[in-house]
Amino acid sequence: MDQNLVGQTLIAVLLIRIAFAASVSSLLVRADAFKRLLLSEERTFFQRLMLAFLLSGVFGGGAAIRAWNSNYAAVDMGMEASLIAGVVGGYVPGLIAGVLISTPAFWVKSELLSLPLYAAVGVLGGLVRDIAPERAEIWKITAFPDLSLYRVLRQWSDPQRLFHVFFLAIVLAVESLRFLASREIFGGMIFATYPEPGAHFAQYVAVWAATLFTVIVPLKIWSNARTEQMLEMQQRLLQESRLRALTSQINPHFLFNTLNSIASLVRTNPETARVVIQKLSNILRRLLRKHENLASLREEISFIDDYLSIELVRFGDKLRFVKDVTEDSLNVQVPSMMLQPIIENCIKHGLASKVEGGFIRLKAWQAEGRLHLLIEDDGVGIPDAELANIFTKGIGVSNVNERLKVLYDGDYKMWIDSKLGEGTRTGIEIPAAYPTR
Repeated sequence: MDQNLVGQTLIAVLLIRIAFAASVSSLLVRADAFKRLLLSEERTFFQRLMLAFLLSGVFGGGAAIRAWNSNYAAVDMGMEASLIAGVVGGYVPGLIAGVLISTPAFWVKSELLSLPLYAAVGVLGGLVRDIAPERAEIWKITAFPDLSLYRVLRQWSDPQRLFHVFFLAIVLAVESLRFLASREIFGGMIFATYPEPGAHFAQYVAVWAATLFTVIVPLKIWSNARTEQMLEMQQRLLQESRLRALTSQINPHFLFNTLNSIASLVRTNPETARVVIQKLSNILRRLLRKHENLASLREEISFIDDYLSIELVRFGDKLRFVKDVTEDSLNVQVPSMMLQPIIENCIKHGLASKVEGGFIRLKAWQAEGRLHLLIEDDGVGIPDAELANIFTKGIGVSNVNERLKVLYDGDYKMWIDSKLGEGTRTGIEIPAAYPTR
């Protein structure tokens, strides 16, 4: 057969193998269980077994297809997959994957050397994993040895650079071992894709390069997925920390104002002060039991009733609270402690300085999959200069707005409308479904 045609066929097989490695790796990383295993550097024995079976089941399929039909030699990446299993999972996954992947060739093709070689390569991958300066280094390996060699020559004492070159040397050494076993020692007892003797040296280089890429391409694909998953986790943790920080600012604000109310009653009306302290104790006990960022609207309104029972002691009949809440909105999840800062502002800035007192009205209803909340009072109102900066000044309103922004990622509305001498209206619109953040 024409040597050029043979060379082209070999190159096509090698390219298909790399493409197969990329496609199978991309398919595997779509499984949530596999992504969780990728993110865990310290795995239990059961998790290592699961990783070994996942890798063997996916990559071993190509080796099994080749064992039963030699026309599909391009999809057999058994030795490369054994090395990958060891590098990613350690000794146990590498050993198990090597044994399982080589089993079809061992029994069907009588390639007796495949089982011990693949198992040894899997264990070798675990050794490579153990000698890495840091576990994360296995995800940073480049497929271009010239760049790594150049870096080592410039920074010969850098263990990370040395590890990268060592990894590349291991891959090439393993492929050379397979070549020797398939040609010189145990011909026919191990599968290998090599040109006929006497072929151009470039064809042998192509085989070694293809092996290198077949190992590194899956690692790079998984590295990208692992990085994305870690970024999502960090973003989620950041949002949760941000929510906790914002909530912790609201609770002391409420406590500070309530204690001020108690302080004003201690001398003038000790019995009333005792009642207020008892009610405050009930509220704090409830707060200490709750750690969630969300609560049902029913729970929030119940909390407001407890809070206003304290304020009613101070205001008496001058403060009236009116609720107009539809039944279907009571079970909607809302940010915890969302209503209290707004109602507190209604009392502190709207009604406290009004001699005759006033009312606070809470309206809630659902429409087109969204929850609408309206809190209004007939207090003194807010001057235009203060209203313009209401979301940047003051702990209560600004924090409620910030929490809504974090939880609903912009899919909300919050507005405040006020007229001097007439009162203030605060509106909130959020999805009625449970927020995703």
